[in-house]
Amino acid sequence: MAEGLLRDIAGDRFEVFSAGTHPSIVHPNAIAVMEEIGIDISGHSSDGIDGYISAGMDTVITVCDSANQSCPVFPGDINRMHWSISDPFSGWDLNPDQLDSFRECRETIRERIKEYISHSG
Repeated sequence: MAEGLLRDIAGDRFEVFSAGTHPSIVHPNAIAVMEEIGIDISGHSSDGIDGYISAGMDTVITVCDSANQSCPVFPGDINRMHWSISDPFSGWDLNPDQLDSFRECRETIRERIKEYISHSG
């Protein structure tokens, strides 16, 4: 969701990548709640973080506590930020009752991105 939101809000101001300490497919509930706001992330994936360690990143943002603890050290002068956002994942079931937690996560990420962009000049 963060990748889709940042691409949508920031346009071409940033080159955006999504990586995970445990990469996987995008959860169908995440796809559904992003579609609600007109953002299609159905073709997105989470790459393994190791492929980006020496790719020259200048900013790394982790969005959940477990990722923050597991994220490797990037070499060089990296702006590393952590946003402690509750992970809405509670299994792969397509349970409509879980959509609200995905919506809350989406909105929290959206607000953090807007704040980040407003301070990025």
